[in-house]
Amino acid sequence: MLISNTTPSDDHLALVQPLVGPGVALAITDPQGTPPPPFADELACLSPNAVSKRQREFAAGRAAAHTAMANLGVPPQAILNGEDRAPIWPVGLTGSITHTRSCAMAIVARNSDVRALGIDVEQDTPLPDKLLSAICTDAERDWLKEQANPGQLAKVIFSAKEAAYKCQYTISQKYFGFHGMNLELDLTRRSFQARFTADQLPFAQGDVIDGRFAIGAGVIVTVAELRT
Repeated sequence: MLISNTTPSDDHLALVQPLVGPGVALAITDPQGTPPPPFADELACLSPNAVSKRQREFAAGRAAAHTAMANLGVPPQAILNGEDRAPIWPVGLTGSITHTRSCAMAIVARNSDVRALGIDVEQDTPLPDKLLSAICTDAERDWLKEQANPGQLAKVIFSAKEAAYKCQYTISQKYFGFHGMNLELDLTRRSFQARFTADQLPFAQGDVIDGRFAIGAGVIVTVAELRT
């Protein structure tokens, strides 16, 4: 496991470190700080009308990804956006970027070791009730009714689906809604399984993406991995 943190966010680093597997490099930056400027090609991916918050978060995410590359022993390179706005990783690499107002995170690995990655960070606040039916399947909502903290765990389900979606999209290049996966959380192991509810080729109905989650330092973080 290769880890770096370009800001003094020790709490976030300690939280996320156990979530990433062997050969995956992690880096964390602070969107409220002054991260190194993105490469010129990366800046060209930003809308000229992007507000300062969006500019800071973009720069922090790219800075985290560049640091993660360096930790992996790869010279930092530009990460452009495709027409779908998803990051285009340099040849030989796979990765994922996420950010919230308090931190930006990136994970990177060689695609000879890992097929795809997904990471998501959210503020540790309950998922609004009005979003529950859009995010959670009937089975997930039935499970949440039995929990002592359903709002927080619904937010974990949301984040885990985001991470699993990013992971699968690297391979399938397919969009689908939140009900396209059913989440099963293991609260003891702090792990999850995201199970496809329909075919999304090359994934079939019933296929599973495994992941892990953590809650602390004011955030919820989820990581999904597909190994080779």
